[in-house]
Amino acid sequence: QVQLVESGGGLVQAGGSLRLSCAASGRTFSMYAMAWFRQAPGKEREFVAAITWSGGSTYYADSVKGRFTISRYNAKNTVYLQMNSLKPEDTAVYYCAARAGSTYYLRQNEYNYWGQGTQVTVSS
Repeated sequence: QVQLVESGGGLVQAGGSLRLSCAASGRTFSMYAMAWFRQAPGKEREFVAAITWSGGSTYYADSVKGRFTISRYNAKNTVYLQMNSLKPEDTAVYYCAARAGSTYYLRQNEYNYWGQGTQVTVSS
């Protein structure tokens, strides 16, 4: 079992930056691939970024490529999402997700564990 708690969301102006954190419980965090998803008002939840259990490989949605960076620090059971050059269309609730195994997937139904989400609002 893994419990996930996101933090770091907030209100920021367009062009600004935020760093989201997702703290995981349990001693086997390093055995989970991790991902970030987001859900904007009135829209379906969508994939943002993912990382393998070792951190050696990452993948990004086209909409955030070059602006967002996913990373993890297994010794602290934490995964991060550094978000730069934020745009109003990045406004959403951001969720971290975990799945057992080394490989990440892009579909949300591949992930077994979810956090409660953290709100990110980007003003124009």
